[in-house]
Amino acid sequence: MVPAVQAEDLAIPVGSQADRSAISLPANGMSQASVRQRWGNPLDIQGPVGQPPISQWHYSDFVVYFERDLVMHAVVKRPKH
Repeated sequence: MVPAVQAEDLAIPVGSQADRSAISLPANGMSQASVRQRWGNPLDIQGPVGQPPISQWHYSDFVVYFERDLVMHAVVKRPKH
């Protein structure tokens, strides 16, 4: 029996997105050790959950998504108004 898989699709209007060029972000494929060495310890870690295991590392200005030990995406947090 194959477990059910769920995915969430997020759509963010262009005007609401943060400027990625204004901040240094981890590159796709970086290891968790490399991210920790360059940006320090995250403020919060969520996960891992699912298969493959996905975890989130929350920093003050961005969130890094890992698949197992490797960065799959980094997202700049939207500034609070």
